[in-house]
Amino acid sequence: MNVTDRFLKYVSFETTSDENSASCPSSEKEKVLGDFLREELSALGLSDVRMDGAGYVYALLPGTEGCDASPIGLIAHMDTSPDVSGAEVKARITAYNGGTIPLNEKAVLDPSEFPSLKKYIGQDLIVTDGTTLLGADDKAGLAEIVSAMEYLLEHPEIRHGDIYIGFTPDEEIGRGADRFDLEHFKAEYAYTVDGGALGELEYENFNAAAAEIRIRGVNIHPGDAKGKMKNAVLIGSRFISALPENETPAATEGYEGFYHVREFEGNESGAVIRLIIRDHSREKFEEKKQFVLSLCETINSEYGKETAETSVTDSYYNMKEKIEPVMYIIDKAKKAMKEAGVEPKTVPIRGGTDGARLSYEGLPCPNLSTGGENFHSIYEYIPVPSLEKMTEVIVNLCRE
Repeated sequence: MNVTDRFLKYVSFETTSDENSASCPSSEKEKVLGDFLREELSALGLSDVRMDGAGYVYALLPGTEGCDASPIGLIAHMDTSPDVSGAEVKARITAYNGGTIPLNEKAVLDPSEFPSLKKYIGQDLIVTDGTTLLGADDKAGLAEIVSAMEYLLEHPEIRHGDIYIGFTPDEEIGRGADRFDLEHFKAEYAYTVDGGALGELEYENFNAAAAEIRIRGVNIHPGDAKGKMKNAVLIGSRFISALPENETPAATEGYEGFYHVREFEGNESGAVIRLIIRDHSREKFEEKKQFVLSLCETINSEYGKETAETSVTDSYYNMKEKIEPVMYIIDKAKKAMKEAGVEPKTVPIRGGTDGARLSYEGLPCPNLSTGGENFHSIYEYIPVPSLEKMTEVIVNLCRE
């Protein structure tokens, strides 16, 4: 099976993770794909293939006899984002010759809105039908890793060290590294294959935290409310409006951090605001967290003690400080890309990966591109040549 067919097979599995579920994996549907991958890896001839009770899939491609290259790891995640439906994905391949790509009667991929399309004129693109995401994040990574392992098995003349494989659930909801079995994943270092456009190489990511603000209001009949009612929705709105308007995802890029209100619900008696905080700079990250806490103090000083109650929880940190001492693994990735005719482009991740957390747990783990574009969107797509090139990059990365 080639990498394109493999990818199209994987996206047919619904694996949307569920942030409201406390189980692991958060959706049993993730284990259906996990079991398929377990069987596929076994059939290809990899060793120590297993899926544990939490839905993590592991395998090993033993090194070439006599090869003393360091053991490396390759990691991708099986779930897709809950931001957009991942059910009944209808992927199709279209030859792109420029202009717009109609996905359905209402949704159109337009290069005026998505300029990245212009890079792929003359290539076959895999797109959706405009009702779901595609799932290249990160089923492209899965397909590229498995296809690279198949190639190495078919070409025993390519010498390599031990290659450890790890496929995780629930990365999209920040839990992918929670139960990763580092004790038996004996790689000296690893790469997540979970990035965007072809050639991207990432070892800097956001520091990340999640905040929840609970507003207690006082509800009184509106006809008798003067001087008595404390409308929790209005108080919550005031909190949100106090956040810097130029520090939102829509107003920032590159290394710039942000506050992102993800959810706001409630009524006069009570309201809940859920937001995330991101910044590449640890100092600015801490300042942003403190700013959220200070806003709550302001609310309490104006509306009464315990009107606003806040919890801020760190999610992950910038892996840069863990990668810088082992920059040879970045150099190795750049070399693997150049050998495949891919120009490496080092960019900061405006998000996080399993690798960010694993790096802090002792497994340096930068991130490689998958080739996909417009993740978490009905406009998601991936060029077929990018799937093929990333498979070649991974093969090069594994060579002695």
